[in-house]
Amino acid sequence: MKRDLPLVSKSFPRFPGLWKALGPGIVWLALAQGSGELIWWPYLIAKYGLAFLFLMVPACLIQFPVNYQIGTYTLLTGESIFQGFIRLNRAFALFLWILASLSFLWFGAFASAGGTSLAALTDFPNGWSDKAQTLFWAYLSMAFFLCGMLLSKTVYQFIEKLMAVVAVITLGGLLLACTHPAVRGAAGDFFKGLVLPVWPPTRPWDPQDATKLLTAISFAGLGGFWTLFYSYWLKEKGSGMAGHLSRVPGARTNKHATIPAAGFTFENNPSEIAEAKKWKDFLKIDAAVGIFGNILTTLMTCLLAYALLYPNGLLPDKYEIAVVQARFFELQWGVAGRMIFLFVAACFLADTWGATLDAVSRMHADFVRHFFPRCRQTPFQKIYYFFVACFTVITAVTMSLQEPGPLILLSAVIGFVGTVSFSFGLLWLNHKILPKLVPPAATPGRCAFWLLLSAALIYLLLAVCYFSYQF
Repeated sequence: MKRDLPLVSKSFPRFPGLWKALGPGIVWLALAQGSGELIWWPYLIAKYGLAFLFLMVPACLIQFPVNYQIGTYTLLTGESIFQGFIRLNRAFALFLWILASLSFLWFGAFASAGGTSLAALTDFPNGWSDKAQTLFWAYLSMAFFLCGMLLSKTVYQFIEKLMAVVAVITLGGLLLACTHPAVRGAAGDFFKGLVLPVWPPTRPWDPQDATKLLTAISFAGLGGFWTLFYSYWLKEKGSGMAGHLSRVPGARTNKHATIPAAGFTFENNPSEIAEAKKWKDFLKIDAAVGIFGNILTTLMTCLLAYALLYPNGLLPDKYEIAVVQARFFELQWGVAGRMIFLFVAACFLADTWGATLDAVSRMHADFVRHFFPRCRQTPFQKIYYFFVACFTVITAVTMSLQEPGPLILLSAVIGFVGTVSFSFGLLWLNHKILPKLVPPAATPGRCAFWLLLSAALIYLLLAVCYFSYQF
């Protein structure tokens, strides 16, 4: 059996319209709310004022060319991004997979971070320590999202609907909190700090915050290997050539998804190229929903941190990592507002675990099935649910070993090494390999090349600066 199978020729699916096609960018936005927006950027603002705020918007924007090119490969071939990396170089793909496996051993920390909110909200079970209450609610939220995935008719539809609700609740709640006079009064200085760094910081620099700064920059969106999930959401949504694939059903159904070992190509004629262009134009909008929606919500959490946490020296940390931000809502609505915020924070931290469990299991099943020829005959969902079980157990164990913050930071550092690596790999894949698989007229152009190269070089520079500082 050939390791890299040829693409099957199919017609390019017709673009169904923007409203029906949107979805992966919304999932991207909601998942991104789990770390950079709620935890690390507010932490840096609460501790150092506006000293690092000018880095926030650029940190979000440099993810756009990476997201766009990841999505382009899946859109034009119907293959996942890891299938592309296997086509590029098997050893390189194996290296990325091993690195991703290490990075995702600790994503249970997001469930425990959400558990800090529910523990503070309920103070239940009574008499338990903060850590014990946090883990109780973390495990309970994991069980809730796992049941939702397993009982759903189609896993991706459950994830998309859930994340859309979370995104709307979060945006609405933060907008209301920002209407308070104390927050509006701080807005002038805050928005100046977006453009001009306020230096030196009001507090002496703590060397231990270097990793948190790196995490805030790299996770000002998704960042790390989370970025690759965008390919799998597009694939499950049926975007572009992925429309020829069937979806992965929930565990309660007896159906099997038909997922071939290779993707698709299309004819080099004006009508096919025109349809591909419509999908690529959609991709820019869908990716922008995630990127600019993330900028908006991060700006609001940073503004609230500057107005409410910074003057009082309150920092999100340890088993109160999502608790001190309850001041955001408490100022607006008193005790009821604090309770609302804790519930919202619990939702968009705990749902990070659920969406990540689905995506990381999907990614690992995809890699195993396409990297090892003997696994190609095994139904995809059998491998997928095997990894769902494995990562549920692994994250349940790892999150009990350490408080959530350090686990998220460790995952971020490993993921950042991956970001540098796959960004350069993506350049070669889309601009050297992809034109040999599909009509070159449909592949990313020179502008996309230079934007992605710039993003890759920025990530490389950040990595060099960080590791030089550490060692």
